[in-house]
Amino acid sequence: MNKPGQVFIISGPSGSGKDTLIKALMEKRPEIKLSVSSVTRAPRPGELNGSHYNFITKDEFLRMLDNGEFLEYNTYLGNYYGTPRAQVEAWLQSGADVILEIDVNGAGHVKKKLPDAVSIFVMPPSMRELGERLAGRRTEDEETAQKRLLEALREMECAGSYDYIIINDRLQNAVRQLECVVEAQGCRAENMTETVKGVLKDAQSVNWQTSQNV
Repeated sequence: MNKPGQVFIISGPSGSGKDTLIKALMEKRPEIKLSVSSVTRAPRPGELNGSHYNFITKDEFLRMLDNGEFLEYNTYLGNYYGTPRAQVEAWLQSGADVILEIDVNGAGHVKKKLPDAVSIFVMPPSMRELGERLAGRRTEDEETAQKRLLEALREMECAGSYDYIIINDRLQNAVRQLECVVEAQGCRAENMTETVKGVLKDAQSVNWQTSQNV
């Protein structure tokens, strides 16, 4: 029987580079699964339905919410965001590790339900850098960009409640740090129980008297 997989929560303000970090990590570790959130906002240029998000109507979202189909959900700038429960649970039961890219509110809800989930907060190197990244997108008007900066401040105030914080200044370093967190978690004693049992079981089958005489 496979041991259950590990949940990695990754949060950070818009413009912190979460998507880029996650993409780079999954290129190195393709066995990790990424949960695709359902959202009620319209796609931004370049976003693909089913890849970046599941874009659904508000009525459909509320129906799924009433049916208990979300592991967590939240509202952000007037839109609904939620993590579908069934796919995440199926992946975990199969032994796969799963990334949840969710905001600080959603992270809090998931940690209550899954206290063993590992939480990682991605920080920009500075507010100036964050503002420049958001401005460089050219996908939103000035008012929306300002709202995102204010929301970013609120989110970063919660960074201290996470298990790990990664400053996304140099992408290569940030990716290495994220991969180190994932690898270290796999080596925790509680995650190595079956491996230890296998070694000990194998040891019981060894003829020690014969081994010592060789």
